[in-house]
Amino acid sequence: MFNLFGSKPEISKEPILLYNSAGQKKEEFAPLKPGTVKLYSCGPTVYDYVHIGNLRAFLMADTLKRVLLYNGYRVEHTMNFTDFGHLTDDADAGEDKIMKGLKREGKPVTLTAMRELADTYIDAFLEDAHAMRFIEPTHWTRASEYVKAQISLIKTLEEKGYTYETSDGLYFDISKFPEYGVLGNLDLEKMKDGARVEVNPEKRHPADFALWKKGALGWESDWEKGFPGWHIECSAMAMATLGKQIDIHTGGEDNKYTHHNAEIAQSECATGKQFSRYWLHSAFMQIENTKIAKSLGNSVTLRNLKDRGLSAVDYRYWLLTSHYRSNVNFTFEALEAAKKALFRLKRHLFEEFKNAKGNVHEVYNQRFLKAINDDLDTPKAIALMWELVKDSAVSAGDKVATIKAWDAVLGLGLNDRPEDIIHELGVIDMDDVPEEVQQLIEEREAARVVRNWEEADRLREAINLKGFVIEDTPEGPKVSRV
Repeated sequence: MFNLFGSKPEISKEPILLYNSAGQKKEEFAPLKPGTVKLYSCGPTVYDYVHIGNLRAFLMADTLKRVLLYNGYRVEHTMNFTDFGHLTDDADAGEDKIMKGLKREGKPVTLTAMRELADTYIDAFLEDAHAMRFIEPTHWTRASEYVKAQISLIKTLEEKGYTYETSDGLYFDISKFPEYGVLGNLDLEKMKDGARVEVNPEKRHPADFALWKKGALGWESDWEKGFPGWHIECSAMAMATLGKQIDIHTGGEDNKYTHHNAEIAQSECATGKQFSRYWLHSAFMQIENTKIAKSLGNSVTLRNLKDRGLSAVDYRYWLLTSHYRSNVNFTFEALEAAKKALFRLKRHLFEEFKNAKGNVHEVYNQRFLKAINDDLDTPKAIALMWELVKDSAVSAGDKVATIKAWDAVLGLGLNDRPEDIIHELGVIDMDDVPEEVQQLIEEREAARVVRNWEEADRLREAINLKGFVIEDTPEGPKVSRV
């Protein structure tokens, strides 16, 4: 199990406050088992590349986990892959995402083809997750590998009287669970079928959801051949890997009203226990003030960012400058600014401060801990980091040590090999500069001393023609390759 601080963590005395969607307020975090946190995160449906809006929800889960680890907790974390056809969102009809992927790539509608499609996009997602510097979960789970667990959970619900069968499947009867709709405080009397869904006349209530869908393709069950409904997979995989009760469940805001309410209902009816104590949801993202949708053709992937010379870590930094519960509007101009800010930060640490040795500054670290423990307030943490950079009362070594310690939470790669970061910055040691270029640099410095700016500019051009760029700083000239 991943732990940033060794096998015997010390629990922080600074309380962690999390905004619990179930109570719609910040609550002090306390795990079921002291010192250990069980965390479940809804993962991707692997039918295509994930877009950057999807990645925001996964970054929130990663940041939460890093904060818990920074506070000394052990974290057991599960994230799932939905890798076979199911219901689109909560729909009981309509085009399925996996089916859409099969059609797009000209594959037959078979379980084997679904597996092949999923394999491709699981690999792509893992590549993105690595680029975003997400800490790997304890368990990656594929829904197709937990079908028996899903069937078993459905049987339990049926035996306890929470289901009814129709011509197209088996449904959960929400009237048997009066607490349904705690997330989002749903008014069941006003609920209507989703606009994309044909009304199913056999459903007793629009919010009743499918546990099993009958069909010619799928797995054998007591309710004919078919597929599990979408919602049941997460409950089954969470229980199989983490137990009947978990501490925290995360996901995007789009999961909250239907998917997660369904998870609560089916899990708690099956076990008679509270399923998750805390529910965290990341807010929506727009691109250029427009909702992200593949159907609109405006989804942006990490591959698109890379084509523009922007990295996943640049994107990570930009996301951290806004709170996970705030709606954000992505623009390439904003990401370019984030890229420059991250570049400047690295230059401060590895050029101006020379990656000096020092100690974590206790006062600043306590302020950082208070910020991140206040519902993952990364914007405040980023602002505090820049305050520290500019604080002349703190030594260079202590600045470096403190910011590198904070990177256990921020995940910006500041603890990578210094030589790799310096190479990334493009600055080279003067000893590695050819003698003829060194001579030109010395002549230019002499011209600058006597304020012969015309000669200094001429020598700068001569240095550029040799394949080097010179930057004047208070500490002297810095040389980079073109």
